[in-house]
Amino acid sequence: MDIERTVEVPQNTKKITLNKRGDITYVEYTYAREYKEDKRYNIPKRKTIGKLSAQDPTRMYPNKNFAYYFPDVELPEEDEGPVRSNCLRIGSYVIIRKIIQDYGLDEIMQQVIGKKSGLFLDMAAYSIVTEDNSAQHYPDYAFNHPLLTAKMKVYSDTTVGDFLKSITFDQTVAFLNLWNEKRDHREKIYISYDSTNKAVQAGDIEEAEPGHSKDGKKFPIINYSIAYDRTNRVPLFYEDYPGSVVDISQLQCMLEKAKSLGYRKCGFILDRGYFSKGNINYMDKNGFEFIMMVKGKKKLVHKIINDNRGKFEDVRQNSIRQYKVYGTTIEGKLYADDKKDRYFHLYYSSSRHASEQEDIESNIEKERRALEKVCGKVKEMDSGFNNYFTPVYYHEGQEDQLLQTVQEKSSVIEEEIRYCGYFCIITSKKMTAREALTIYKSRDESEKLFREDKSFLDNATLGVQKNEVADAKIFVEFVALVIRNKIYTSLLDEAKEIDSKANYMNVTSAIKELEKIEMTRMGTGDYHLDHAVTKTQRAILKAFGMNEVSIQKEATEITDALKEEKQNG
Repeated sequence: MDIERTVEVPQNTKKITLNKRGDITYVEYTYAREYKEDKRYNIPKRKTIGKLSAQDPTRMYPNKNFAYYFPDVELPEEDEGPVRSNCLRIGSYVIIRKIIQDYGLDEIMQQVIGKKSGLFLDMAAYSIVTEDNSAQHYPDYAFNHPLLTAKMKVYSDTTVGDFLKSITFDQTVAFLNLWNEKRDHREKIYISYDSTNKAVQAGDIEEAEPGHSKDGKKFPIINYSIAYDRTNRVPLFYEDYPGSVVDISQLQCMLEKAKSLGYRKCGFILDRGYFSKGNINYMDKNGFEFIMMVKGKKKLVHKIINDNRGKFEDVRQNSIRQYKVYGTTIEGKLYADDKKDRYFHLYYSSSRHASEQEDIESNIEKERRALEKVCGKVKEMDSGFNNYFTPVYYHEGQEDQLLQTVQEKSSVIEEEIRYCGYFCIITSKKMTAREALTIYKSRDESEKLFREDKSFLDNATLGVQKNEVADAKIFVEFVALVIRNKIYTSLLDEAKEIDSKANYMNVTSAIKELEKIEMTRMGTGDYHLDHAVTKTQRAILKAFGMNEVSIQKEATEITDALKEEKQNG
């Protein structure tokens, strides 16, 4: 969206070019020149920075490229923006505002961001409702929704982009400090910690590096992790760090951050990617408990399975019906010089056994078909197939050697199948196998956070070009995640309370239903609630302690706010 007021055309005749197309004259800026050896002259590389004013050829309407190439030029104040829609969708806004107030996010943001704190929170609400995070689409959302921005002012995408650029690292730190000050640090909690990564497809982001992308794509990535209080079901803090840093190395930095934010009486629930002797010793040293999954292929796990096989898998008192597994607990040492006793919780699931064995058989069959296609055509088998197959060659070791056939490594396959269905959790504190599994399974909520972040907040990829904008978008994203997580847990609790499997008791469906609660502008220019709240909408609102009376009250407040905006011009 172009700014609706003009600026002077930059007085740089060598870099400014006017390009008339039809009735519009575009102003272009030459940002570089590329020398072509075959033609022996420079080819200019240009970007359009705006449109020439038809009334005054010395002035132009700038676009967002103008602000990038001429950052020192003070852009004019914008008009009030587009005319507000005659129909405002208020349902999602109402519950999001309530969560913001309940959490005190409005007060925190006022301290951290200042006068544009409302715009920050509107950006978070926008990403939740529309499942989008592009600044260029924000005005479309603002056009037909009430806003938390002062006077419900509708800002253009240019202003939103400039606002994101203005957010500093110190502000993100200040937010995390204030947010975590609100937590009860005397309470014993378990913190679930997990990470993901974000592809970076454009621009110059310092932390974007080749790394171990979890979706297998080859874009440069940055890593992103969240600490989640599973006791109170709320995200606590986040970290972003270079794409080449692996999870196992980052854990100790996270533990230091947890300490600096005042967390002492806590345990950490960790995935298998964080298992290392150094990390365990570090947690011991700092007095942190841990509950950690261990990779099934580790020799340590195989020894525990072999020592306990047949002793617990069909004993009814070891049944954990909630998760359809059998479990037992063994006390022991993690490594030879371990100074503490650990608790190894071993589990077996017959359905998991069948699934894992089927995966093995499927992989073997895929590899066999691939190898059969190249038999008689290649000199040797690719080393990637060595796990399950032994090659047989024509004229082995000679110049005309060819792959003849392959034979299964039966002992390797049988050994792998022997461990199907088993998994192990290690805890630093004594507890039962049932307790350990129940606490570890609570990680499901933090894992859902990452799925929400990538799928429902449109944050799998950072389509930005500058570090400060990337940092700001991750900051907004975390606040949006805090709010969306509360929507998720509130709906989940309400569904359990009414023992309902209603298909609208999930975040996406609930927001779509709440978006149908609308206010319409009447002939007087004032907005009024369009229709009564439906039965489905009442059920959703109940999850947040609200009802049709709450909606009526909110609608009146919105009407009054818009009247004040109109009166103040």
